[in-house]
Amino acid sequence: MRHSFKHLLLAASTAAFTCLPLIAHAGLFSDDEARKAIIELRAKIDTLQTDTGKKADQSSLLSLSDQNDSLRREIADLRGQVEVLANELANTQQRQKDFYLDLDARLRKQEPQTVTVDGKDVSVEPSEQKSYDAALAQFKGGDYKGAISAFSDFVKRHPESGYAAASQYWLGNSYYAQRDYKAAIAAQSLVVKNYPDNPKVPDALLNMASSYAELKDKAATKKTLETLVKKYPDSTAAKTGKDRLSSLK
Repeated sequence: MRHSFKHLLLAASTAAFTCLPLIAHAGLFSDDEARKAIIELRAKIDTLQTDTGKKADQSSLLSLSDQNDSLRREIADLRGQVEVLANELANTQQRQKDFYLDLDARLRKQEPQTVTVDGKDVSVEPSEQKSYDAALAQFKGGDYKGAISAFSDFVKRHPESGYAAASQYWLGNSYYAQRDYKAAIAAQSLVVKNYPDNPKVPDALLNMASSYAELKDKAATKKTLETLVKKYPDSTAAKTGKDRLSSLK
């Protein structure tokens, strides 16, 4: 009987360790495979515990003490492996969740965004927003030469952009800041011509009048101011234009 029990014990131990290669390669499991491995391990643990109880009833406790201790250690090891596998599965699932959340956030950043430009909601690509912001930052930072290059490039690359009118306007202001008054007039003329309904048109006309004044062209200055006051009488620029007209008389 003792010989037969040893064979049973050996078979139980062998069965318990058949799952160890699965544990060693847990990192390669899919979620379903990992859960299946955990269930199988727990079933083997239950079987070993049941076999241990049966053999204890059939033989002397003294003769089985060492074998039972060995089986208990094996069971403890298997339980430890189950915990490790379950923990790795949980960590894998969390990493997958974090990955998809990060991917979703990155994709959203590449999608067009709705922004309000000159009182109008427009759809703007991330690249457009970045280019416009960079050009405007150069103007505000006093780098007018760099702003001229940036705004010129923007209107060429994005002629239909919601920022096209604003870019053309700031291009004219950049030329004016560089004292290139003829270029400033040409740039602002495109604002007036191409974007007649844009709220920046009155300021573009005022900038043109200022440029004509710098060029000592009194007639052109007066005509531009009269156009401003007539077409956009309620604008802030028109109020300034009226004051300048008065000083010209």
